[in-house]
Amino acid sequence: MPPALRLYAGPKALQHLQQQGLRPQDVGIIPAAAGGPKGLILGPLDRFLFGQWLPGSHQPVHLVGASIGAWRMATACLDDPAAAFQRLETDYIHQHYELPAGQKRPTPQQVSERFANNLQLFYGGRVKEVLGQTRFRLHILTARGRHLLRRDGRLRTPLGYLAAYAANAVSRKALGSWLERVVFSSVPPNSGAVSPLPFSTQDFRTRQVPMFEDNFMDALQASCSIPFVLRPVHGIAGAPPGAYWDGGITDYHLHLRYQPLASSPIVLYPHFQKAVVPGWLDKGWKGRHLASPALDSMLVIAPDPAWAATLPNGRLPDRSDFTRYGQDLPARVLAWSTAVAASQQLADEFAEWVERPDLSRVEPL
Repeated sequence: MPPALRLYAGPKALQHLQQQGLRPQDVGIIPAAAGGPKGLILGPLDRFLFGQWLPGSHQPVHLVGASIGAWRMATACLDDPAAAFQRLETDYIHQHYELPAGQKRPTPQQVSERFANNLQLFYGGRVKEVLGQTRFRLHILTARGRHLLRRDGRLRTPLGYLAAYAANAVSRKALGSWLERVVFSSVPPNSGAVSPLPFSTQDFRTRQVPMFEDNFMDALQASCSIPFVLRPVHGIAGAPPGAYWDGGITDYHLHLRYQPLASSPIVLYPHFQKAVVPGWLDKGWKGRHLASPALDSMLVIAPDPAWAATLPNGRLPDRSDFTRYGQDLPARVLAWSTAVAASQQLADEFAEWVERPDLSRVEPL
């Protein structure tokens, strides 16, 4: 059976691995990217990391997520994370939108309403578990619209995103004129203060908002609200007014200037690929896909592209599958379930590697 897992390390992370290997107490930050159904492939890894491996240590860990990554990291904060990740996987695979006769695809309003209901079914009565635990510092990323994008509209939204695309083409920092990063951060019990961000914010216009029970659901829905697929979220308690969109627009793969503590110096990143793309609008700008000093402390664990090619459709699950399979729910469920079952190999290989680290398998990030 060919290897499924690839490991990529920044220079500081590699130096640490050479000296000490990788122990659970070494991990101070875990990012979780946007990427829709691609996140399914990381389910077995999530169950191993949060259900078996990290409980062998006690240090605080910052969990930073956008879009489905925010959903994954919030799930990690529940009391039984392994069971919660299993339910997340099942619920996501089986999501379906029944369409009236003659309608080819669900409207953004339909998707938003169903998604809000799904979040309520998943986290209803359990938000205190997410925000009340003492181990993890949860940070949910959203993108707040500015100017034309302050509100959603039939004309203003496409015009606003056209302007945002043009600004981003000039420079990533210029995108901040149209969209700003707003991070909703948990407040550790009995601390009375929001958890400081584990990354610097000089790269991009940023705000931080404390996250409580009255804004958790809205923040999480906003982080998953893909433009033109869902409606943005308005009126989030404690946050500046405006339209809040998918956090992946500003921070697609969370290419952030991480600042881990010396006592837990590793940024451990279960990811879909080697490249850590800054924003969703940067997907076409290949020069922005390269590693930078911001990622020096990062260890990426990702599927081998050759292994991914053995999955149904020759790739990881992605959002195009909703169109590919249309209303044929059983076919999509089978394809995604097959891919997720195969991804257990990723978790098994990583578990073996942390027991007996083989540095010859670690490649430069």
